[in-house]
Amino acid sequence: MPTADSPTTDCSIQRTLDLIGDRWTLLILRDIFRGVRRFSQIQNDLGIAKNLLAYRLNSLVDAEIVTKIPYQDRPVRHEYILTDKGRALSPALVALMRWGDDWCLPGEAPTELYHEACATRVELQPWCTCCNEAVPPSSIRSRPGPGLTSSINTISVGVSP
Repeated sequence: MPTADSPTTDCSIQRTLDLIGDRWTLLILRDIFRGVRRFSQIQNDLGIAKNLLAYRLNSLVDAEIVTKIPYQDRPVRHEYILTDKGRALSPALVALMRWGDDWCLPGEAPTELYHEACATRVELQPWCTCCNEAVPPSSIRSRPGPGLTSSINTISVGVSP
């Protein structure tokens, strides 16, 4: 965890990784997005140790990314449901999936995401709300935002030609 005077304190990527930046947490979130919501189902699907799964799920609940809802009284058992905060992670997970499709797997993608209403493949692209056009990575830059409290330098996140 970064300390209060750490240069990563004002980094949204670091703060996100602090919450969801390990393999198991991302795979648990993937399962919940796919509708696998019960502890035993997630444990069986991932093959994760029960103590690790319990810890990761409790961390997600504490971070208000998922909420747990009882579905059985004796013994008490819960389903894990994404909150608005959790559902907002969808574009990040789709981006990781697409990157894996392009760079980690030979051939065709093992899973295709599509829009339920029209069955068209879903694409993910940064979009300029002013110009109303797609923005390639080489055109994305960063600048200090209103929440900056330390002296992090401005960086380019795009690739220079």
